[in-house]
Amino acid sequence: MLQSTRVLLVGTTGWVQDFADTLETRIEVSVQTIPTIDEALDVLHNEPVDCIVTDYEFDDSTGIQLIESVRAETATLPVILCTAAGSEAVASEAVAAGVTDYVAFREPSDEMLDELLERTEQSVRSAQRAITQRDRARQFDAIFHDTRTATWVLEPDGALARVNQTARDMIDADVDTLVGEPFWTLPWWSETDGLQGDVHRITEQALGGTFGNAVVTQSPAVEKPHVIDLSARPVRAERGEVVSIVVEGVDITERVSLERDLRQSEELHRVTLNNMTDTVLITNEEGDYTYVCPNVHFIFGYTADEIRELGTVDELLGEDLFDREELAEEGVLKNIECTATDKAGREHTLLVNVREVSIQDGTLLYSCRDITKRKQREVALATLQETARDFLYAETKQEIAQHIVDDTPGVLDIDASAVYLFDTDENNLTPAAQSAAMEQLNGPLPTVHADGTELTGYSFLEDESLFFDDVHDCDRLDNRATDIRSAAYIPLGDHGVFIAGSPDVSRFDAVTRELADLLAATAEAALDRVSRESQLREQDRELQQQNAHLTALNRTNEIIREIDQALVQAETRAEIDHAVCELLTADDRFSFAWIGVVDAITDTIEPRAWAGNEQGYLDSVSVAVDESETEPAGRTAATREVTMVTNVAAQLRQEAWRKEAVARDYLSVLSVPLAYDELSYGVLTVYAKTQNAFDEMSQEVLAELGETIASATSAIERKNALLTTSVTRFEFEIDDPTFVLSRLAQEAECTLSYQGGVQQTDVGSYVFVTVEGAEMDIVEQVAMDLVAIEEVQRVSADGTDGVLRLRLSQPFLALELADHGAVLRSATVDETGTVLVIDVPESVDVRPITDLVTESFSTVDLRSKQTLDRSSTEDLYSRFLERLTDRQLEVLQTAYYSGFFESPRESTGEEVAATLGISPPAFYQHARTVQRKLFSTLFDDIGVPTAPATV
Repeated sequence: MLQSTRVLLVGTTGWVQDFADTLETRIEVSVQTIPTIDEALDVLHNEPVDCIVTDYEFDDSTGIQLIESVRAETATLPVILCTAAGSEAVASEAVAAGVTDYVAFREPSDEMLDELLERTEQSVRSAQRAITQRDRARQFDAIFHDTRTATWVLEPDGALARVNQTARDMIDADVDTLVGEPFWTLPWWSETDGLQGDVHRITEQALGGTFGNAVVTQSPAVEKPHVIDLSARPVRAERGEVVSIVVEGVDITERVSLERDLRQSEELHRVTLNNMTDTVLITNEEGDYTYVCPNVHFIFGYTADEIRELGTVDELLGEDLFDREELAEEGVLKNIECTATDKAGREHTLLVNVREVSIQDGTLLYSCRDITKRKQREVALATLQETARDFLYAETKQEIAQHIVDDTPGVLDIDASAVYLFDTDENNLTPAAQSAAMEQLNGPLPTVHADGTELTGYSFLEDESLFFDDVHDCDRLDNRATDIRSAAYIPLGDHGVFIAGSPDVSRFDAVTRELADLLAATAEAALDRVSRESQLREQDRELQQQNAHLTALNRTNEIIREIDQALVQAETRAEIDHAVCELLTADDRFSFAWIGVVDAITDTIEPRAWAGNEQGYLDSVSVAVDESETEPAGRTAATREVTMVTNVAAQLRQEAWRKEAVARDYLSVLSVPLAYDELSYGVLTVYAKTQNAFDEMSQEVLAELGETIASATSAIERKNALLTTSVTRFEFEIDDPTFVLSRLAQEAECTLSYQGGVQQTDVGSYVFVTVEGAEMDIVEQVAMDLVAIEEVQRVSADGTDGVLRLRLSQPFLALELADHGAVLRSATVDETGTVLVIDVPESVDVRPITDLVTESFSTVDLRSKQTLDRSSTEDLYSRFLERLTDRQLEVLQTAYYSGFFESPRESTGEEVAATLGISPPAFYQHARTVQRKLFSTLFDDIGVPTAPATV
């Protein structure tokens, strides 16, 4: 028994004390003697006891009761019953109560004590062995059911006996069917020789009585293979033989993954530290290096060993870099800017972060970042910002080009630069600005044709930025003698190209290229602004010109409307002429206007009306009708075309009229013909006090005004012609085979007479002619064959004579004469010739009428000219005709020439209606209407004579 074993002796018999002495002296256990059962139970409840030895007899009970009480609480505590009055009945009762051992003796003796001691020791050992086995069983059960560990129990030959749930969950198979199979062949392991060999090896080690271990990966057939740490332990019996094997598998997949990630992280940190541009240094409080980052050469150009050889960190970053007390208070100081010199002697601008650390022997960690490029970029951007402000005030592309060249050294740290601007008219790129360094290295820059054969033109056409480490390697380089090596060609949109260069190779790094692009983009935006502003100014000028033009045009239109109203209201030609001149000079646009007519005797222009600032101009010049005449009115009268002089002051000494005009501030002149239906009614000439006062629109408007004035004049003359009683009668003999009546009379061999009666409709001119001396059928057939006659209609006939109504394809002479106030009284045509009788009212200018006749026929002879006084009857005739409509006049003329009004009638009303293509009732209605208008003219206009009174 162990010395820590505690034995409780219960009873008062003498052997109890003797046994207590024996226990204490021989095996040195802890012994406690208790006289009663109750006290024994109290001790048992309050103190640990390893064995109870009790007497059988007590005053009020027996040892059986104690055994039963103990077994009610524990089944493993050994209880030995000793008695001198033993019997089989007592022994049976004790066994039934759960006694561990039963000892009977007659009387106490040394042999009895020795036996009791031996049997007590045996009971304690048995109890302790049972407890140990139970604890082991419990431990194994806990291990077997551990959800974190897969457990397999193998038979002594390595066959599978039991599997816990964790192992079952690792495969998708019926594990119960695998019992009895060799462990290393099961589905947990792949069928490869290596994996199964490792499992077989550790199994054999356990079967041999030693511990086996291996790290294996599950079969690839498993959905999610795991990395498992396998350990195999032998389970031995009491005699030492191996009775089973316990294999435990711990899933270390996550740990393996973490270890792999850790290794990769360590590798990443090593690569990062070796390649990152920031440098990390760790020093102690004295500034001695405890760690130098392997990439220290990126900034300083030194190796780690060379850095250590320099001395303390103060030698590298400078003294008094930071305040130690401030660092102690803050823990970290960030973005301390300082300068340091590298191994090549170049100065760098650094941003340093200092942090308190505790790494090995180091206490201060320095993180150094090289911001030299950023510092240079900040300076460049500041310069670029100033350049952008300069661009805002530039008003021309030339100014912007010069600003680019001036600011390139501050932005790019490159002295040689130039700007080409595109000349759209010549399709050339012209050098607009270049630095002195560019001229020194390259020579004078030539003009480049934008065909893409040279670098400048190629960059511009392709809209492509070109950067060269050595421009001499480019085939498009035109000037092989240039000392420029590194070069940049950057297009400025549609405006040109920016060029920068250096005699050094590989001068354009990423930052310099970016800054060059920014400078070019800023310049392009400025050039766009200048172009837009130039376009806007041009548009403003155009708008102002258009507004001025529209204002003048509106005023002109207002004047034209006023003139049109004046023309409608005018009763005489003089009123027309004066109204036109007055209205044209009513405002300041035109200084002077006058209308003149051609004097047929002197062949000069005689002024009829004028208005405005005349200042005696018409008295100082004599205007001849001649195409070579320099005064615009004379040239227009001769050519009947608009004549304009935009600058009167030009050729001032060569033409006399210009001197007179300039003296009166007439600086531009426009003269338009007053012509209508090929007849001229004079010339309108307008003078302005500014040059180029008459634009194209003004010319068109005043030219149309000239036609309107001529038309109004013609209408006035026709009206006056109807009112006047005095006429000049002209008798012309013509010889022209193209005259339609002449040709018809000649081919039909007859005499034709026109005595008036012509109608103008939308389908042509209708003329009534009397035929004599030929068969009407023949004359009608000949007329139908003539192209100039579109329709022939027989009105009346008696075999050889009659009346025809002809529809002519061209205007008849009588209509053209009527438009100018003259009347074709008759036209008689026979085989010998044609005689025309024309009446020209006194108020109508004779010359246009005679011109019309002579221009209409090839041969014209004036046979007679006489002045006649028309009677009131003719005036009455005119008033009567004014009351008739065209259709009524057509019906009246057709009925008259058809003999409807003869007695007896030569044609009935039905026949006349058929000729006109109307119904008989319509014809009679027209006839009655005409008769009523005739009687109204006779009786209402001239009155009915009063009959003499009778007494």
